[in-house]
Order: sequence, then structure tokens, then C-alpha cells
Amino acid sequence: MFLKGLVLGFSIAAIVGPIGLLCIRRTLVSGRLSGFISGLGAALADAAYALIAALGLTAISGFLLNYQSILQLLGGLFLCYLGIQTFFSKPPKANQGALQTNLVNDFISTFFLTITNPLTILSFIAVFAGLGLAASSNDYFAGVMLVSGVFVGSTVWWLVLSIATGFFRKSLTHTGIIIVNKISGSIILGFGCWALWGFLKKVLM
Repeated sequence: MFLKGLVLGFSIAAIVGPIGLLCIRRTLVSGRLSGFISGLGAALADAAYALIAALGLTAISGFLLNYQSILQLLGGLFLCYLGIQTFFSKPPKANQGALQTNLVNDFISTFFLTITNPLTILSFIAVFAGLGLAASSNDYFAGVMLVSGVFVGSTVWWLVLSIATGFFRKSLTHTGIIIVNKISGSIILGFGCWALWGFLKKVLM
């Protein structure tokens, strides 16, 4: 069960999206640690949703699905905020104190973005049900092992991504960082607008 969770966690985390873009941008601008910590926030949110799906916590999953429109609105607004902030951000100075503060923000922001994405819980419920991986009422240990595998698999992906991206950081100039900020900020803002458009369609229909 742990190995199955490992593969699932790695595969789901590897899907290209705003979280991946954020981790790449933060690695290029602030270093590998910033990118990895950002990914770790997403990995923890994945594990939380996987736990709900694996243990069959229908009350919690039902609550989340009932309020998925509100979660989509919050996630979309936060993506728009991050996109605008990234677009206008300036290359950081080497400051250890600032780096420590940013690491906390990096972790919380990606955790919030992932936990407010209703597609995450739907994905885990569908995959677990389709593959027969949901734990029975007497087999919660297997469910915990599965969720642990999801967390480790997701963490491995973010570690690989941050390490690989870090090799390009040394060749990035001051102007290059500004360009990265503009491009990634625009794309993240686009993801946010897309999420808000999806919310508006649900409300208006």
C-alpha cells in the first residue's frame, strides 16, 4: 500500500499547474530550499485529502464537495493575488532573516492553494475507488500506509523538481529574474482568472 501511494503521490504532484510553476519560479529566484518548501506545502495538502479519501471520511469529503464553489472562489482570488504580487516583485537581496520568513510564506501559500482546489479531493476519491485502494473499516493501518506513500511520493517529486531547476539559477541574471517574474506572474494570474470564471459560471447557471 505504501508503494502504491508512493506512485500515486508522485504522479499527481507531477501534473503541471500553478503549484509547479510557483515552485519553479521560487527555485530560480530564491533557491532550491524555497522551491522545495513550497512543494512540501502542496504535499501536505495532498496527504490530507488522500487521508480523507482513503479512510472513507464521507462527512468531511461531503462537506468539502458541498462548498467546492466557495473553495474555488478563495483559491482563484489567492491565485490572482499571487500572480499580481509575482509580476511586480523585484529580485530579492541576500538576507537570511528575509529568507526564513519567506520559507514560511512559501509553505503556507502552496498548502492553501492545494487545499482550496476541489479537484484534488475528487481526484483522490476517484483514483482510490477505481483502484480499490480505499481502506475498509477494519483496515485503517493500510489506509495510513497508503497516505504516507502519497506524501512521500509527492515530496520526492518536489525535491527532484527543485534540484533540477536549481541548476539553471546560476546562469540567471538580474534581468532574467525580472523576466521570470513577469512571465510566471502573468501565467499564475491567468490560472486565477480561469478559476474565477469557473466559479462565475456555476453561480450564473
